[in-house]
Amino acid sequence: MILTYRIESGQLARCDRDTASMFVYYQPSDTEKEDLLRMSALEPLDLEAVFDPDEVPRIESYQNGTFLIWKHPENIVVEEAVQFQVSSIGIVIMDNRAIIIVPRGELPMTGREFKRVESVEDCVLRVLLQTIHHYQGHLKAIKQMSQELQARIVTSMENRFLLQMFALGESLVYYHNALEANLTVLLKLRSTPGRWALTEEQLSFLDDVIIENQQANKQAGIYSTVLSGLMDARGTIINNNMNVLMKNLTIINVVFLPLNLIASIGGMSEYSVVTQGIDWRISYGLLFVAMVLLGWAMWWWLARVIERNQRKIGQETA
Repeated sequence: MILTYRIESGQLARCDRDTASMFVYYQPSDTEKEDLLRMSALEPLDLEAVFDPDEVPRIESYQNGTFLIWKHPENIVVEEAVQFQVSSIGIVIMDNRAIIIVPRGELPMTGREFKRVESVEDCVLRVLLQTIHHYQGHLKAIKQMSQELQARIVTSMENRFLLQMFALGESLVYYHNALEANLTVLLKLRSTPGRWALTEEQLSFLDDVIIENQQANKQAGIYSTVLSGLMDARGTIINNNMNVLMKNLTIINVVFLPLNLIASIGGMSEYSVVTQGIDWRISYGLLFVAMVLLGWAMWWWLARVIERNQRKIGQETA
């Protein structure tokens, strides 16, 4: 899908292709890719790099234009665990036109970031700022979800919430890496302002974008460190909850085990029939003594086996 815009009264307005200065390709088809190659004069390998989610962000000059690969966050994926993913977008500036390639997800071209747009460079800078604000919004959501999961883990005895915490930690690592790579691109652009022929006002706006990216990057790094540092503690909480449950179940078993034993012995009608010629006090007394002797013999045998195995392991390690 191709969306075309032009700059009108300081804002972006939809228009036809002939009068457009901004071209946005959403998940382009093969035909649209061929049209994109003709319009932008990109190399096929550069275009394929945009579709690689693991491609490193970079900025390059070619012919009469500039090619940029930028990392942006995708919409939240809710499956077994909430996932925050990162993908690449491509930006081409040439001949007072900008071409934005979005292989996955969405890239809104409206909002408070796209006010007072006077040139194609202004629009591209605002696209970069909009993606950074998208990162910041997701970081707030990750922090809130982490707090909710932590409250559930305190009383949980399942690994489900812990696995969701692991997914959030993985997402934070991807966000931190993407923001760090994007910062490299921004600093490279700031060091060579003639690459886009930026004005003083645009350079000041670029400085604001760099500051926003640094803040988001630092925030992602802090969240990732805190989340990974407390992950073992949260796993220990789940194990402790399970131990408390097993302790309570053991107490219940200890309480009811003698009762079950008495009920079982008293309900042995077959044993009473076999020993009906003997006084029940004698017959049940002998049964009780036999049970004690059998239990002691079993304990003695198990203790000998465990001791022999420990001695054997000690000899092998020595």
